[in-house]
Amino acid sequence: MLLGKLVLIRATEERRKKRMQSFKASIVRRCGYTLRALTQYRTLSSLPENVLNDDLDNQVLAEGRASSRMAILNRPSVLNALNTNMGDRLNNLYTFWENDPDIGFVMMKGSGRAFCAGGDIVALYHLINQGKLEESKNFFRTLYSFIYLLGTYLKPHVAILNGITMGGGAGVSIPGTLRIASSRTVFATPETLIGFHPDAGASFYLSHLPGRLGEYLGLTGEKLNAAEMMACGLATHYSLSERLPLIEEALGKLITDDPSVIEACLEKYCDIVYPDQMSVFHRIEILDKCFSLDTVEEIIDSLEREAAATNAAWCSSTLRRLKEASPLSLKVSLRSIRQGRYETFDQSLVREYRMSLQGISKQISGDFCEGVRARMVDKDLAPKWSPPSLEQVSEDMVDWYFSSLSESEPDLELPTKLREAFN
Repeated sequence: MLLGKLVLIRATEERRKKRMQSFKASIVRRCGYTLRALTQYRTLSSLPENVLNDDLDNQVLAEGRASSRMAILNRPSVLNALNTNMGDRLNNLYTFWENDPDIGFVMMKGSGRAFCAGGDIVALYHLINQGKLEESKNFFRTLYSFIYLLGTYLKPHVAILNGITMGGGAGVSIPGTLRIASSRTVFATPETLIGFHPDAGASFYLSHLPGRLGEYLGLTGEKLNAAEMMACGLATHYSLSERLPLIEEALGKLITDDPSVIEACLEKYCDIVYPDQMSVFHRIEILDKCFSLDTVEEIIDSLEREAAATNAAWCSSTLRRLKEASPLSLKVSLRSIRQGRYETFDQSLVREYRMSLQGISKQISGDFCEGVRARMVDKDLAPKWSPPSLEQVSEDMVDWYFSSLSESEPDLELPTKLREAFN
């Protein structure tokens, strides 16, 4: 039965890949955009001065290859956590590279032991506590705008997810064309554990995973390895970490703008991998049964019944994760992921932007700052959630996260007329 499910998952991912390729090809046709193969090496000296002028201690490096470019997230001491400056630089680089007809495709990787651990939530925590809300809003606006650019990019994109890939790190990679997971990759969307909600496009891509896997990952913040990412479509290719330099070298020699040529190159080096016996994919039926229920309370009740009836360790560990999370965040995140199933990519990002601004305003709860304090600043791992229990989280509190911003606060503006979002 598991093998059948995995085959179905793989078939679903193939259909999704074909739809994405068809979508991007249609944009290219509408724009009349034709790429020319590069016949000799071009250096980054062709970049405009404002792109080359890096006053940010090289937090995003740029490398030139034959007909490709590589963006390198370069803050290894903080696991390449994203800040506003990095978002600005990525927007500038990717816009320039997209408009350069001599560049066929773009790649991204991280320095050190992480691809990207997400947004720099500690820096954001300090901005909020210092009352610098405009700078905090700009953080979300800049990164979400780049994520939309990536999700509607006119050229093939390859993300090399070697190491930790969490939160916003998934946001700046999953919307792209191809995603290589390695033997070192660890994926998670752990936002409920810091009093937030899965953002940076997560409510969209989690909602499109097989069954109720998205609800499970979004609510528990549980980790996936590379084999599990392959099984559900979060990754398109797998490689041992040690072979990634060979893959980079081979990709760097390509002179192409054709995704199928890039994929053919990857197939020469990448491997087939399957989830092991401890994987959540061997518990997919019970997962779907529990996480398909309407409310967080019902999900927890169902898991408790299963744990009592089967004494299954997976049920018990899942319950522990849920009880560690912010009660308000659990309810907000469940609704967010389920709304994402019926939205286009841009609609999810605009809604997430509203939710993020509501979440950092502290008008309903200060759970985000409290969660970051407990896990990342003081590290006492003892957050005092407000409200402290699911029973005290009212429907009005959840509704407020999804409400429109004030008249004086503009929504996230995305260039949807120029760059059509996908469903």
